[in-house]
Amino acid sequence: MGGGGAAVGRLDMAAERSGPEEAAAGGEDGPSVQATPGRAEVFATVVDTFLEKLVAAGSYQKFANCYRCFYKLQPEVTRSIYDQFISQLQTSIKDEIQEVKNEGNLELLFNSLDKMVEEAKNQEEPAWRPSGIPEEDIRSAMVPYLLKHRSYLRKIVKEKEEENRKAAESVIAGRDRIGELQQLIQARKHAWQAISKEQRELIMTFKEPQ
Repeated sequence: MGGGGAAVGRLDMAAERSGPEEAAAGGEDGPSVQATPGRAEVFATVVDTFLEKLVAAGSYQKFANCYRCFYKLQPEVTRSIYDQFISQLQTSIKDEIQEVKNEGNLELLFNSLDKMVEEAKNQEEPAWRPSGIPEEDIRSAMVPYLLKHRSYLRKIVKEKEEENRKAAESVIAGRDRIGELQQLIQARKHAWQAISKEQRELIMTFKEPQ
Protein backbone atom coordinates (compact mmCIF):
# COMPACT_ATOMS: atom_id res chain seq x y z
CA MET A 1 0.00 0.00 0.00
CA GLY A 2 2.87 2.39 0.83
CA GLY A 3 4.48 1.66 -2.54
CA GLY A 4 1.22 2.59 -4.32
CA GLY A 5 1.04 5.97 -2.54
CA ALA A 6 4.66 6.70 -3.39
CA ALA A 7 4.04 5.79 -7.01
CA VAL A 8 1.04 8.09 -7.28
CA GLY A 9 3.03 10.82 -5.56
CA ARG A 10 5.85 10.46 -8.06
CA LEU A 11 3.36 10.65 -10.91
CA ASP A 12 1.88 13.88 -9.49
CA MET A 13 5.37 15.36 -9.05
CA ALA A 14 6.29 14.44 -12.60
CA ALA A 15 3.06 15.99 -13.85
CA GLU A 16 3.77 19.22 -11.94
CA ARG A 17 7.29 19.43 -13.36
CA SER A 18 6.04 18.83 -16.90
CA GLY A 19 3.28 21.44 -16.58
CA PRO A 20 5.37 24.57 -17.27
CA GLU A 21 7.26 22.83 -20.08
CA GLU A 22 4.02 21.82 -21.79
CA ALA A 23 2.63 25.32 -21.40
CA ALA A 24 5.79 26.78 -22.93
CA ALA A 25 5.66 24.30 -25.79
CA GLY A 26 2.06 25.31 -26.45
CA GLY A 27 3.17 28.84 -27.39
CA GLU A 28 0.44 31.01 -28.87
CA ASP A 29 -1.94 28.08 -29.07
CA GLY A 30 -2.55 28.36 -25.34
CA PRO A 31 -1.71 26.03 -22.47
CA SER A 32 -1.89 22.37 -23.34
CA VAL A 33 -4.17 20.05 -21.40
CA GLN A 34 -2.31 18.00 -18.81
CA ALA A 35 -2.85 14.32 -19.44
CA THR A 36 -3.96 12.36 -16.38
CA PRO A 37 -2.32 8.95 -16.12
CA GLY A 38 -4.74 6.08 -16.49
CA ARG A 39 -5.30 3.46 -13.84
CA ALA A 40 -3.42 0.84 -15.84
CA GLU A 41 -0.39 3.16 -15.95
CA VAL A 42 -0.66 3.89 -12.23
CA PHE A 43 -0.93 0.17 -11.49
CA ALA A 44 2.20 -0.54 -13.55
CA THR A 45 4.04 2.25 -11.73
CA VAL A 46 2.95 0.83 -8.36
CA VAL A 47 4.29 -2.60 -9.36
CA ASP A 48 7.61 -1.10 -10.48
CA THR A 49 7.89 0.90 -7.26
CA PHE A 50 7.14 -2.20 -5.21
CA LEU A 51 9.88 -4.12 -7.00
CA GLU A 52 12.33 -1.25 -6.45
CA LYS A 53 11.55 -1.19 -2.72
CA LEU A 54 11.80 -4.97 -2.61
CA VAL A 55 15.26 -4.87 -4.12
CA ALA A 56 16.24 -2.03 -1.78
CA ALA A 57 14.98 -3.99 1.23
CA GLY A 58 16.98 -7.04 0.14
CA SER A 59 20.17 -5.23 -0.75
CA TYR A 60 23.36 -7.01 -1.67
CA GLN A 61 24.95 -5.91 1.59
CA LYS A 62 22.21 -7.62 3.60
CA PHE A 63 22.48 -10.70 1.39
CA ALA A 64 26.24 -10.84 1.91
CA ASN A 65 25.83 -10.44 5.66
CA CYS A 66 23.49 -13.44 5.72
CA TYR A 67 26.14 -15.58 3.96
CA ARG A 68 29.21 -13.91 5.43
CA CYS A 69 31.43 -16.97 5.40
CA PHE A 70 30.67 -17.80 1.80
CA TYR A 71 31.02 -14.13 0.84
CA LYS A 72 34.52 -13.96 2.32
CA LEU A 73 35.53 -17.05 0.36
CA GLN A 74 33.79 -16.25 -2.95
CA PRO A 75 32.69 -12.59 -3.15
CA GLU A 76 32.28 -12.65 -6.94
CA VAL A 77 30.21 -15.84 -6.86
CA THR A 78 28.12 -14.38 -4.04
CA ARG A 79 27.43 -11.31 -6.17
CA SER A 80 26.49 -13.44 -9.15
CA ILE A 81 24.12 -15.55 -7.05
CA TYR A 82 22.53 -12.40 -5.63
CA ASP A 83 22.03 -10.86 -9.09
CA GLN A 84 20.45 -14.08 -10.42
CA PHE A 85 18.22 -14.36 -7.35
CA ILE A 86 16.97 -10.78 -7.65
CA SER A 87 16.42 -11.12 -11.40
CA GLN A 88 14.46 -14.36 -11.03
CA LEU A 89 12.47 -12.93 -8.12
CA GLN A 90 11.46 -9.85 -10.12
CA THR A 91 10.55 -11.97 -13.14
CA SER A 92 8.50 -14.35 -11.02
CA ILE A 93 6.59 -11.52 -9.34
CA LYS A 94 5.91 -9.79 -12.66
CA ASP A 95 4.69 -13.05 -14.21
CA GLU A 96 2.33 -13.71 -11.30
CA ILE A 97 0.98 -10.16 -11.39
CA GLN A 98 0.49 -10.42 -15.15
CA GLU A 99 -1.34 -13.72 -14.66
CA VAL A 100 -3.64 -12.08 -12.12
CA LYS A 101 -4.25 -9.19 -14.54
CA ASN A 102 -5.12 -11.61 -17.33
CA GLU A 103 -7.41 -13.76 -15.19
CA GLY A 104 -9.23 -10.76 -13.76
CA ASN A 105 -9.22 -8.86 -17.07
CA LEU A 106 -7.83 -5.89 -15.13
CA GLU A 107 -6.66 -4.03 -18.22
CA LEU A 108 -10.22 -3.80 -19.54
CA LEU A 109 -11.56 -2.92 -16.08
CA PHE A 110 -9.02 -0.13 -15.65
CA ASN A 111 -9.94 1.32 -19.05
CA SER A 112 -13.65 1.05 -18.20
CA LEU A 113 -13.11 2.90 -14.93
CA ASP A 114 -11.16 5.63 -16.71
CA LYS A 115 -13.99 5.96 -19.23
CA MET A 116 -16.61 6.14 -16.49
CA VAL A 117 -14.66 8.86 -14.71
CA GLU A 118 -14.34 10.89 -17.91
CA GLU A 119 -18.06 10.53 -18.62
CA ALA A 120 -18.90 11.51 -15.04
CA LYS A 121 -16.99 14.78 -15.49
CA ASN A 122 -19.50 15.88 -18.13
CA GLN A 123 -22.56 15.13 -15.99
CA GLU A 124 -24.34 18.21 -14.72
CA GLU A 125 -26.34 16.40 -12.05
CA PRO A 126 -24.57 15.93 -8.71
CA ALA A 127 -23.45 12.44 -7.82
CA TRP A 128 -25.61 10.43 -5.45
CA ARG A 129 -24.68 10.61 -1.80
CA PRO A 130 -26.20 8.64 1.08
CA SER A 131 -28.57 10.64 3.27
CA GLY A 132 -27.68 8.77 6.43
CA ILE A 133 -31.14 7.19 6.69
CA PRO A 134 -30.85 3.58 5.44
CA GLU A 135 -34.58 3.23 4.69
CA GLU A 136 -34.63 6.30 2.46
CA ASP A 137 -31.36 5.36 0.78
CA ILE A 138 -32.63 1.86 -0.03
CA ARG A 139 -35.95 3.27 -1.23
CA SER A 140 -34.28 5.85 -3.46
CA ALA A 141 -32.00 3.20 -4.93
CA MET A 142 -34.56 0.41 -5.31
CA VAL A 143 -37.68 2.31 -6.43
CA PRO A 144 -36.28 3.41 -9.82
CA TYR A 145 -35.05 -0.11 -10.46
CA LEU A 146 -38.39 -1.66 -9.47
CA LEU A 147 -40.32 0.83 -11.59
CA LYS A 148 -38.10 0.07 -14.56
CA HIS A 149 -38.53 -3.65 -13.97
CA ARG A 150 -42.31 -3.22 -13.70
CA SER A 151 -42.38 -1.38 -17.02
CA TYR A 152 -40.37 -4.17 -18.58
CA LEU A 153 -42.74 -6.82 -17.19
CA ARG A 154 -45.77 -4.89 -18.43
CA LYS A 155 -44.20 -4.72 -21.86
CA ILE A 156 -43.59 -8.47 -21.83
CA VAL A 157 -47.16 -9.16 -20.64
CA LYS A 158 -48.56 -6.91 -23.37
CA GLU A 159 -46.51 -8.68 -26.01
CA LYS A 160 -47.68 -12.08 -24.72
CA GLU A 161 -51.30 -10.93 -24.69
CA GLU A 162 -50.93 -9.76 -28.28
CA GLU A 163 -49.42 -13.10 -29.24
CA ASN A 164 -52.26 -14.94 -27.49
CA ARG A 165 -54.85 -12.75 -29.23
CA LYS A 166 -53.35 -13.49 -32.63
CA ALA A 167 -53.16 -17.19 -31.76
CA ALA A 168 -56.84 -17.18 -30.69
CA GLU A 169 -57.81 -15.42 -33.92
CA SER A 170 -55.88 -18.04 -35.88
CA VAL A 171 -57.66 -20.84 -34.00
CA ILE A 172 -61.08 -19.27 -34.64
CA ALA A 173 -60.22 -18.74 -38.30
CA GLY A 174 -59.12 -22.36 -38.51
CA ARG A 175 -62.35 -23.55 -36.94
CA ASP A 176 -64.38 -21.44 -39.36
CA ARG A 177 -62.43 -22.88 -42.26
CA ILE A 178 -63.00 -26.40 -40.96
CA GLY A 179 -66.77 -25.66 -40.70
CA GLU A 180 -66.80 -24.36 -44.26
CA LEU A 181 -64.98 -27.47 -45.48
CA GLN A 182 -67.43 -29.70 -43.61
CA GLN A 183 -70.37 -27.90 -45.20
CA LEU A 184 -68.74 -28.20 -48.63
CA ILE A 185 -68.12 -31.91 -48.09
CA GLN A 186 -71.72 -32.39 -46.94
CA ALA A 187 -73.03 -30.51 -49.98
CA ARG A 188 -70.92 -32.59 -52.35
CA LYS A 189 -72.06 -35.72 -50.55
CA HIS A 190 -75.69 -34.79 -51.09
CA ALA A 191 -74.97 -33.94 -54.71
CA TRP A 192 -73.38 -37.35 -55.27
CA GLN A 193 -76.27 -39.03 -53.52
CA ALA A 194 -78.72 -37.20 -55.78
CA ILE A 195 -76.72 -38.17 -58.85
CA SER A 196 -76.59 -41.77 -57.68
CA LYS A 197 -80.35 -41.77 -57.13
CA GLU A 198 -80.99 -40.43 -60.63
CA GLN A 199 -78.60 -43.02 -62.07
CA ARG A 200 -80.41 -45.81 -60.25
CA GLU A 201 -83.80 -44.55 -61.46
CA LEU A 202 -82.45 -44.33 -65.00
CA ILE A 203 -81.10 -47.87 -64.83
CA MET A 204 -84.43 -49.12 -63.49
CA THR A 205 -86.25 -47.61 -66.45
CA PHE A 206 -84.04 -49.59 -68.83
CA LYS A 207 -84.74 -52.77 -66.91
CA GLU A 208 -88.56 -52.43 -67.05
CA PRO A 209 -90.25 -55.12 -69.24
CA GLN A 210 -91.56 -54.04 -72.60
